[in-house]
Amino acid sequence: MSNDSLARTLAGADAVLFDFDGPLCNVYAGLPAPEVASRLSQLVAERDPELGTKLAEITDPLEALGLTHDLNRSLSGKVESALIMAEIEAVEVAGAPVKGSVKALAAVRKSGRRIAVVTNNSAECVRRFLDRHELSDYVDIVVGRTLNRPDLMKPNPYALLQAAEHLDVSPQGCVLIGDSLTDIEAAHAMGGIAVGYANKARKLRTFAETDAEAIIESMDAIADAFS
Repeated sequence: MSNDSLARTLAGADAVLFDFDGPLCNVYAGLPAPEVASRLSQLVAERDPELGTKLAEITDPLEALGLTHDLNRSLSGKVESALIMAEIEAVEVAGAPVKGSVKALAAVRKSGRRIAVVTNNSAECVRRFLDRHELSDYVDIVVGRTLNRPDLMKPNPYALLQAAEHLDVSPQGCVLIGDSLTDIEAAHAMGGIAVGYANKARKLRTFAETDAEAIIESMDAIADAFS
């Protein structure tokens, strides 16, 4: 979309909420997600072979966590702990922040708006990444996955509402920048505005079909919209 259109979309925001994996960090760039999912399935298989077999077909660690929570609540905490450790390990080898993301954070901060990172990843891994790349001062709050409650992950708007409450802004005054359908759904569920970051071509159509208020193909566009 045009810089002017994006600028109009962002103009009414009191706060900008950034998803983490995609807009700010390629979490599994160095430690692939399927490898992490495999670790989780092996952990479960040692205690629940039947569930372990089901998890062996899953390549998304968050999906593995959710299924364990649904089918064997007693193992969910162990899987959660293992996933948090894997996420921390992953961000240590994920490489630099996503191109344009640092400029975006700086531009939003310069505009006087509040900033939150709202993610289905653990808050611990986000803080580790922000500290590692000296970005913590840009962010007012990190709201990560609620411990042992994967059912509250996006598209549930719970984390977004928590961020809005902490920032003392209305949900309607929040803009979420995210790269997945669940981000768009969560933003709309809270009554906020969604900016879809189409870091893959196929996402352009997906975001258009979900009525994202704006669609960008580069995080640089956020900074440009504030210039």
